[in-house]
Amino acid sequence: MESLSETVKSRPEGPGAWVSEIAERFGLPAAEVLGPATFYADLVARHGRRHVRVCTAASCFAADAGRHVPEVENALGVAADSAGPDGEASLQSVRCLGYCYASPACLDGDTPCTGPALADQLAGRAEPQAPPIPAADATGDPIVLAGVVAGEAAWRVWPEVVRAATPEQVRAEVAASGLRGRGGAGFRVAAKWAAALGQPDPVVVANGDEGDPGSYADRLLMEEDPGRVLEGLALACFACRARRGIVLVRSEYPRALARMRAAAEQARADGHLGRGVHRSGVELDIEVVEGAGSYVAGEETALIAGLEGGRGTARPRPPYPTQQGLWDAPTVVNNVETLAAVPWIVRQGGHAYARRGTRSEAGTKLVCLSERFARPGCYEVELGTPVAAIVTELGGGLRDGAELSVLQVGGPLGGFLAPSRLDVPLTDADLAAHGAALGHAGLVAFDERLEPEQVLRHVWEFAAAESCGACSPCRVGSLRGLELVTGRPPTGQEYARLLRVMEGASLCAFGRRVPAAVRSLVRAYGERLRGWDA
Repeated sequence: MESLSETVKSRPEGPGAWVSEIAERFGLPAAEVLGPATFYADLVARHGRRHVRVCTAASCFAADAGRHVPEVENALGVAADSAGPDGEASLQSVRCLGYCYASPACLDGDTPCTGPALADQLAGRAEPQAPPIPAADATGDPIVLAGVVAGEAAWRVWPEVVRAATPEQVRAEVAASGLRGRGGAGFRVAAKWAAALGQPDPVVVANGDEGDPGSYADRLLMEEDPGRVLEGLALACFACRARRGIVLVRSEYPRALARMRAAAEQARADGHLGRGVHRSGVELDIEVVEGAGSYVAGEETALIAGLEGGRGTARPRPPYPTQQGLWDAPTVVNNVETLAAVPWIVRQGGHAYARRGTRSEAGTKLVCLSERFARPGCYEVELGTPVAAIVTELGGGLRDGAELSVLQVGGPLGGFLAPSRLDVPLTDADLAAHGAALGHAGLVAFDERLEPEQVLRHVWEFAAAESCGACSPCRVGSLRGLELVTGRPPTGQEYARLLRVMEGASLCAFGRRVPAAVRSLVRAYGERLRGWDA
């Protein structure tokens, strides 16, 4: 998929104009090229000589109700999702560039531009602005941010482990820690590793396809502490007896991709990768690859399909990836933040990690606050910290004295909380009891400038645009949901029936979570969304 992506990004035409040529060049049937070419956003989009990606996701929408998009169109003289007739410029709307702390944002080629003067930056009337991610530790002893905020060097654990430890010992420490996946599903990491044991040639994938609008924690780690991510991946490979690791970085993160590739090369030069690592019997290679744009392609089965060169759509389970994954090999997929915690756990011990957080959900979590907050940024907090404390004490409330209307937690499919319900602890279980979800733990604030109907429509627009189309309940349901909310509240049971079908029959969590997110938004707004409760 990556070679195809690199080949066609410079082509101004749509896929129909080049599929046959590319298929012949790679010796593939045209159908095999047509599938991914008409699925991934980066391949579908027409590319002018100057290609700009403008963010239309939650934080950028909350910043100015989406007004930056027509301003960018005017500055470039090109409509969104099209290219100019002369092929000079093209504009692609995307859903999150990871600059949620400085919204709105766009990428001019690989150059980021952010803030209210977005159009001026693109028109050359102002210099591009891309502030670094504000990051802070709120625990007193950072785990995941140890390198970013405390300057702790990476690769301190790996040499000793490969020389003196066993895979069983590493798995035991991670099991004792209670570490769960930080990508949204919350599955126990040690259990996932164990599920891949006893089979030949397992593969471990670091999922850097951080697609949840509102979250930029993985971007922070990949850009500012890539060695820790790679060390965590190496330890995971060791624990799973895998000789191959892969890092998938979303294309919307060009700087992270460059940093990860440079870090992998440095790791090879330093002897952390290769044959006989640090004079042990361990063999390990890590490859860093680029995604091609698609929210659902971050789901583990869709991610695997993309790595194989296919459409990034979810697959039915079983078989689970740990039994039959990448090219039918047992495959473990862990997200970047999850892997970044592993070196600390192995060095300090699983029980030390288990003492952090809550009894049922151990450890820390990176929480990202959006641009509407007075102090936006990425904070490491202990699980169980009240959301209210994160909003008011860390975030400082909303900027310019604005009033919070609703708070989105855990991405567009996570859920919404009313200002009066922020006393909930930041855990999967507690948020679920309030109709929300932890997800990547991005917090996006929507203030009184936005009408409830605008936010509701924005959720359905995201669902309709990002559904992978693999199953009818989600593919048709998301489009029908958008149609309904664009008009007046539907009569009878049509809307409620639509939500029930999506929730119960969708193939993956994307379609199943849309109804929960919509219902939580309606509850959070209360009387202001009367007629949309279903």
